[in-house]
Amino acid sequence: MGAASSSESSSSSSEQPAPPEAKVSAIFIYPIKSCRGISVPSAPVTPTGLRFDREWLVVNSKGRGYTQRIEPKLALVEVELPTEAFDEAWEPTKDSYMVLKAPGMQPLQICLNKQHEVAEAVSVWEWSGSAWDEGAEASEWFTYYLGKPSQLVRFNLGSQVRIVDPDYVKGHQTMFSDGYPFLLISQESLDALNQLLKEPLPINRFRPNILVEGCEPFSEDLWQEVKISRFSFLGIKLCNRCKVPNINQETGILGLEPKETLIRFRSEKVIRPNGKKYKNTVYFGQYMLWDWKDYSTKGNGKIINVGDPIYVLKKVSSADEAAA
Repeated sequence: MGAASSSESSSSSSEQPAPPEAKVSAIFIYPIKSCRGISVPSAPVTPTGLRFDREWLVVNSKGRGYTQRIEPKLALVEVELPTEAFDEAWEPTKDSYMVLKAPGMQPLQICLNKQHEVAEAVSVWEWSGSAWDEGAEASEWFTYYLGKPSQLVRFNLGSQVRIVDPDYVKGHQTMFSDGYPFLLISQESLDALNQLLKEPLPINRFRPNILVEGCEPFSEDLWQEVKISRFSFLGIKLCNRCKVPNINQETGILGLEPKETLIRFRSEKVIRPNGKKYKNTVYFGQYMLWDWKDYSTKGNGKIINVGDPIYVLKKVSSADEAAA
């Protein structure tokens, strides 16, 4: 049973507990999947995630999406968007660009408002479909940087739909994320991990969209329904971690931590002894989605901000009861 439909709760969703359990301390957008993120003070929420999040993807000669698991050098690609791009009413013009920078490379400008050619047979994980081709210059840039034929494509929301796993929740979609529109982590969870590590790690190792603070470590494991400002978000499943957190986001070098430490205190056999996955699967953070069907999609005001309060409306009593 998915997290959004569990009957275990500590409070009715019609009640709003006070004071808030936490607050938003940072918001991150990752425009190109597996490239560097952007920290922003506020961002519009959409049914597929925060605006521009994982809207672009670098693919190989067969249209298959790259991630840092295969191409850790993507961690060094900096992405810049116009500051005003995160204003809710903003619309791109012919002079609006996304700018890419990487070691040894000249900056690359990607126009945010242009006619695209269609790239067929694009795929990421379980999904395949068409996307917008960002052109020869972008292909040449990534081909030179990665040392193999590459192409930059943009998700086409006008014609494509990528649904999230219906085994967990139905009727929601995302773009090029690993599988869900939002990832939420608490600062306290990171602090608890860092106390066990010889060298503390920054939050960019875990690539969340929403960082919160003010709660107990790993309390986000239990959240099934929260309100961020006035928006309802549903906790869908715990985030099982691959090797990407072991990649230093400043150097692109793969190491041993934090996976080795996480196995000792955040593996399934430790926090979910009744779980049915591999016992060495480790969890850090929770995948979320915006329950936009209960919110009018017309008009302005669909913005979350750093500092927004977080009210926990529904939760389970232990991580063993959470979906994963």
